[in-house]
Amino acid sequence: MLNPIALSIPAFFLLIGAELVWAWRAGRLRGERPIYRPVDAITDLSCGISSQVTGLLLAAVVFAGVYTLAWSELRLLTLPDSLPVWLGTFVLVDLVYYLWHRASHRVNLLWAAHIVHHQSEDYNLAVALRQAFFTPLTTLPFYIPIALLGVSPLVFLTTVALNTVYQFWIHTRLVGRLGPVEWVMNTPSHHRVHHGINPEYIDRNHAGVFIVWDRLFGTFTPEGQEPVYGTVQGHHGANAIAANLQPVADLFRLAARRGGLDAVKTLIGPPEWRPASEGGPQPVPVPNPGLRWDPHPPTPIVVYSGVWMLLASLALTIVLFAQADLPLAHQGALAFLLLWTVGAWGGLLDERPWAVRAEALRLLVLPMLLIGVDPRLAAVGAVLSLGSGLALWRARRAH
Repeated sequence: MLNPIALSIPAFFLLIGAELVWAWRAGRLRGERPIYRPVDAITDLSCGISSQVTGLLLAAVVFAGVYTLAWSELRLLTLPDSLPVWLGTFVLVDLVYYLWHRASHRVNLLWAAHIVHHQSEDYNLAVALRQAFFTPLTTLPFYIPIALLGVSPLVFLTTVALNTVYQFWIHTRLVGRLGPVEWVMNTPSHHRVHHGINPEYIDRNHAGVFIVWDRLFGTFTPEGQEPVYGTVQGHHGANAIAANLQPVADLFRLAARRGGLDAVKTLIGPPEWRPASEGGPQPVPVPNPGLRWDPHPPTPIVVYSGVWMLLASLALTIVLFAQADLPLAHQGALAFLLLWTVGAWGGLLDERPWAVRAEALRLLVLPMLLIGVDPRLAAVGAVLSLGSGLALWRARRAH
C-alpha cells in the first residue's frame, strides 16, 4: 500500500518554500514574532523526521499490526471496501481523532506524548510536521473499535493518513478567515486557537478535519486576538530526541516524587492538576507575547544542520517508499542512523559540548552502517562524510 504521507513529503517541502516566499514578500520574516526562525524550523522538521523514523517500527509493527490482528480475529462485521464505507470511515476516523486529541490535552500521560507538537513558539507549515514518537501507541486504543466494526486495514490506514495530510495546511498565520467554510471544516483560524496558550484558547478546537465536533461537544472558540503559541511551561532546545523523551521522563519523575494516590492522579489528571500540598489546581497564566526561546547559534552551524536536514528528509522519503522491500534489519539500521543524525545536529544547534564529538563519530560510522544495506550507498556515505567533516571543521574554526 502506498503511504499517502510519503507521497506528500515533496509537496510539504514545496508548500513550506512557498510560505517562506510569501512571508518574505509580506515582510514577515523579521520583527518581534517572525513567521519563520531558522533554528525553530529545523527543530520542527527534525521532529517530523524522527517521528516518521520511529513510526517505521511503531506504526508498522504495533499500530498496523495490532489493528490488523483485531480486525482479522475479533471483528463483529465484515464491511466491503466500497465508496460508502470509505466515506463513512473517513468521518468516523475524524470523530475518533477528535476524542483522542481532546483526551491528549486533558490526561497528563497522553499530554506528555502529544506535547511535542505544541512546543514551538512559531506557527507555520513546518510546525505541522512537528510530530511525536508515541502517537501510534496513544491513538491505538481509540481506533481499535473501528477494527471491531469490520473496517479493513487498507481503508482504515489510508483514511488515517489522509486525515493527517489534511491537517498540514491549517498550520499557517498567513491565511485569514474563510467565511462559510469555517462552519464545517477545520481551518487555519480555528487551529491557531488550538495552538494558543492564552487562557481563553487553552484546550479548544481539537478537530482534525471537521470543526463540527468541537461545535457539537462544546469545545469550540473562534479566533479573537492573535494567539501566543507554544506550551504554558515553555520548551528550550533544538534536540528532537530530547523534545520527545524529556516530557515523559519528567512526568514519571514527578509522579514518583509525589507517590501514592497523588502519583496516579499525576499520570491521569489534567496538566493543571496539583495536590493540595502544592496549592491545588493552577490557573492558566496570561502569557507574555515575547519569545521565550530564541536561540542564535553560529550561522555556519545553522547552515550545516539545515543541509543535513534536507539530506535526511530525502533519505527518509526513499526509505518510506522502499519500506516494503527492505528487510527489518535494514530498516532498523537506517532508522538508527537517521535518529543519530537528528540528535547530533540538535546538539550542535543547542551548542552542547558533546555534539561535535557525536557528529564526528556519526560521520565516521555512516559509511560502515550503509555497507550492510548497499555498497553503493556506502560510497555515497563516504563522500558525504568527507565533505561534511570538512564543512564542520571550517564551521568550528569560523566560530
